[in-house]
Amino acid sequence: MVDLRTCGTHGPFEGEGCPGCGAAGMLLLSTERRTRVSKFCSGALRHFPADAGLGLDDAGWTDWETLVDRTRANYEWLDEAALAALVRLDPKGRFERDGDRVRAAYGHSVDVDLDTGGTPVPDVLYHGTTPDALPSIESEGLRPMSRQHVHLSGSVAAAREVGRRHAAKPVVLRVDAAALIADGSTITKRGTEVYTTDHVPPAYVERLD
Repeated sequence: MVDLRTCGTHGPFEGEGCPGCGAAGMLLLSTERRTRVSKFCSGALRHFPADAGLGLDDAGWTDWETLVDRTRANYEWLDEAALAALVRLDPKGRFERDGDRVRAAYGHSVDVDLDTGGTPVPDVLYHGTTPDALPSIESEGLRPMSRQHVHLSGSVAAAREVGRRHAAKPVVLRVDAAALIADGSTITKRGTEVYTTDHVPPAYVERLD
């Protein structure tokens, strides 16, 4: 992540210069503070809403003002404009805001039923994992484990980045998404590079060289 800044003419942006006019703008959140708030919001909306003082509906939505209040209770230096910019400009599309409500776009461990978006899905998707997980994947396929859904990536680079969270030398798997959908499975796009599904049987998975 990089700093969040705001331009008086063009609004919030990432990095050192406004893409509209090149102005340096005013700092909203430093990289360090942006990362801290993003981790809190991700955890609250995905994993521990009750602990954070939030109530999620069946589709994972919560009240925007409540999220602002609960986040500011932990970070007194945060204002609503900065949080709104963080949600809108998240580089991985972790959040969705719809007027006075907000939710995590994917990655839940709590029980929610995200709406199917109807966005076209690439014929091929990818999954980053650890070498130790390969025997289980080869016999059982990809399963959600502690999450509600299997998470797939739209590119090899994104899958490798996910895999590096768990192993220094991750394994990238190729998933035949077109065949999976043709055989009756549902794959839904969540965020900018994430796709979710319930299960990927081993027949649809192969290791990239």
